[in-house]
Amino acid sequence: MELSGKIIAVLPAREGVSRSGNPWKTQEYVLETHDQFPRKMCFNLFGADKIDQFNIQLGEELTVSFDIDCRQWQDRWFNDIRAWKVERVGAQASVPQPVGDGAVPFPPASSAPASSAPVDFTAGDEKDDLPF
Repeated sequence: MELSGKIIAVLPAREGVSRSGNPWKTQEYVLETHDQFPRKMCFNLFGADKIDQFNIQLGEELTVSFDIDCRQWQDRWFNDIRAWKVERVGAQASVPQPVGDGAVPFPPASSAPASSAPVDFTAGDEKDDLPF
């Protein structure tokens, strides 16, 4: 899933050590959409490497790709929205990136055929066999 908006809160990072002795770190952020009725979503990044890689700052415009999961703890259920990709809005490259086999998904605008005259759909067959 994906959602775009502005970061309105950066919550303090939490860290600890798992039962197996491995250190962990997570940080939560609140994103607000720009819809007619704005929605807020609290999502998290898990792992110090992801937190440092994305380096999310307050006030940034982002598009966040995330997964939703749910877990149970002491007979209560909690939703978990974990981001796995973060893109800054307006920071996309101007050069198309290769897809899969290296093919560019859309042709450049300069290769589009130039049309000298609009197509006349009324010319041709006079019989109209459509039922409406």
